[in-house]
Amino acid sequence: MIYVCVPVHNEASTVGLVLWNVRQVFTAFEREYQILACDDASTDATADVLTSYARVLPLTVIKHQTRQGYARSLEELLRLALQRTDRPKRDCAITLHADFVHAPETMEEMVKRLESGADLVVAEQYRVRGANPWPERWARQWAPRLLRVGGGVKDSISGFTALRLIVLRQATRGGDAPLLTAEGWAANAELLARLGAHARRIEVVSSDARYDLKQRPSRSSPWQQLLAAWRSRGLISAARKGSALLVLALLAAGRPLAAQDCPCTPAVTFPVGERLSFNAKYGIFSVGNAVMEVVGLDTVRNTETVHIRFRISGGALWYHLDQTMESWVGRYDFRSRRFSSIQDERDRHRERRYEIFPDSGFYREEGRDTTFATVPEPLDDAAFLYWIRTVPLEVGKRYEYPRYFRPDRNPVIIEVVKRERVSVAGKKWRAIVVSPKIPQGRGIFAEKSETHIWLSDDPQRLVLAIQSNFSFGQVTLKLKDYVVPGVTQP
Repeated sequence: MIYVCVPVHNEASTVGLVLWNVRQVFTAFEREYQILACDDASTDATADVLTSYARVLPLTVIKHQTRQGYARSLEELLRLALQRTDRPKRDCAITLHADFVHAPETMEEMVKRLESGADLVVAEQYRVRGANPWPERWARQWAPRLLRVGGGVKDSISGFTALRLIVLRQATRGGDAPLLTAEGWAANAELLARLGAHARRIEVVSSDARYDLKQRPSRSSPWQQLLAAWRSRGLISAARKGSALLVLALLAAGRPLAAQDCPCTPAVTFPVGERLSFNAKYGIFSVGNAVMEVVGLDTVRNTETVHIRFRISGGALWYHLDQTMESWVGRYDFRSRRFSSIQDERDRHRERRYEIFPDSGFYREEGRDTTFATVPEPLDDAAFLYWIRTVPLEVGKRYEYPRYFRPDRNPVIIEVVKRERVSVAGKKWRAIVVSPKIPQGRGIFAEKSETHIWLSDDPQRLVLAIQSNFSFGQVTLKLKDYVVPGVTQP
């Protein structure tokens, strides 16, 4: 997850365009993202602009009733990102100004540097586009020389930074003490100084300073900023040294600096290579076959996923059906990231492909530019076939799960009908019979399909049979053979 942190004060003329540019960046460069904006007591139409964009973007707005200042706003956004993440070693934050002086397209290169192993990336803004008054130009040239932060960073006052959140967590381990005590340009340098000691690798990228798009003059005098930089030299130096001493203290105490904060145990426990093959029968007639399989591990937008597939093919006389559903679910959180359904029924061909962004709270259908809200822990049709094998099931109980990735089709209802013995795949099994339904859904989980699924009453929870109604009648899939790597079959 990428958290884009945008402090805002009286930027009604530009903040909407900045946010829309962020969206464009992550539409082309597919990564899960959230925008965190802090409206620092704006007196113009900034609040209205943010409210309108919050309806169409994954945007959270913090509102200050009284002016708190840039440093306080920035720190509040960073701490919110740290609070939201459950994987600070993987997730990152980007600090971005709302006046368009930062070029949002640079974020793609910054994220790539983090994904390649950097912990802290600074976008240095020595290339200027547009007219920049000479006093500000001169002050910007000299202030970084007064506020040296080390790590090969020259433009310490840029304010355009990408950081791995584990670095922020280490820098704030001292408790609730403020991370930033300086203001203005010096606050940017203080942030780099405090984070730098915890970053294993710091990189810089070049970015244009877009004064040609900036809609207002600077709110503070360049001379005041330069004077503040002079007065903050000792603070920045102490921040560097203090962070370094904290690192040494943690090492002496034997505490890890970059512990993996993500879960170590996969939530998706089905082994790669598991394959269940079924015969499809219509009454006494064999009309096709079906396969459920765990295809392999994959990566979707920098998240490790398990690729699963369900395919049914067959028909008789005038009717033919060939449908393939594929799902990519997070290996450690069992949430859908991608789903596709390709179906040929009679002479009709339908394809649906979805990109699902659970951390950002939306999904997108291929071929449509609009995004739609999703649920916090989304699952798709194929993912449900596997997830249902992991939950406790008690005969006679009815369970409702608001986890289908399209909110209008929730809750998914699972009724546990009974226990019985069935004979499939050459042996007799004790089975749990469940009836799943997706309101307004299609396929085997549609309410009108009246589907029943037989699951083995053992730790494997294999799908033994599926019975479902089609337009021409009832079809039953019975397990023919199965392969479960690592498990000895009787």
